[in-house]
Amino acid sequence: MSSLFIGTSGWSYKDWLGPFYPQGSKQKEYLSLYSQQFRNVEIDSTFYAIPRLSTVENWYKQTPENFRFCPKVAKQITHDKQLLDCDEDWNRFLDTMRALQFKLGPLVLQFDYKFRYDTHFKQLESFLKTHHKEERLCVEIRHRSWHNESFYKMLSNFNCALVLNDLYYMPRIVQLTTDFTYVRLLGNRKQIPDDFSHVRVNREQDFNWWTEWIHRFLQKNLDVYVYSNNRYQGHAPSTIRTLQQKLQS
Repeated sequence: MSSLFIGTSGWSYKDWLGPFYPQGSKQKEYLSLYSQQFRNVEIDSTFYAIPRLSTVENWYKQTPENFRFCPKVAKQITHDKQLLDCDEDWNRFLDTMRALQFKLGPLVLQFDYKFRYDTHFKQLESFLKTHHKEERLCVEIRHRSWHNESFYKMLSNFNCALVLNDLYYMPRIVQLTTDFTYVRLLGNRKQIPDDFSHVRVNREQDFNWWTEWIHRFLQKNLDVYVYSNNRYQGHAPSTIRTLQQKLQS
């Protein structure tokens, strides 16, 4: 049977005080409060640095048993080293994230627009060949050159999911490469640079489009992970609640 995992990218935003978290809430309470509203979250902070083991253990303790975390892989692996000579970093990242135990969902390997098919395919292939059996992995690319059959076949061979990103400068692709799929609803930093307290962009047509596709994925008995950042509309919790309502209607 398929499952739907839906939430926001990150939870530690002061702009959510009032609109989402009760006024007066302390930052250390945010995750616990978040888990009372949503049962899934993408960890954005792990992209910037590998957290302390004690921090991850605390995330586990603060959330209910049916909660799921999807960590973004640290940029020192994906961006700084571009998967080269990174085994020590990768193993440390993996060991730390496994403190989440059964609450650990897929790991997101996000690459920037400088990471191109013609120059980096072999690096990605070699990394996935070595590590694809360790955890569920999904790959987010941000250069159009990757959208070809050779890339999709490679992901399928290693049972890795292509991240289906809704990003303003990328084509909207719904390619499936394994038994789960991962959707990221991403906004334009220039359009919404700050103030994540309320919805600022109307995405009605986008919601309708994604709702139809998510239903199709679920009908194929795929596990479906869907996460939104604040810049997609201005306030990620509102984005997820709207999408949930549409999926249930």
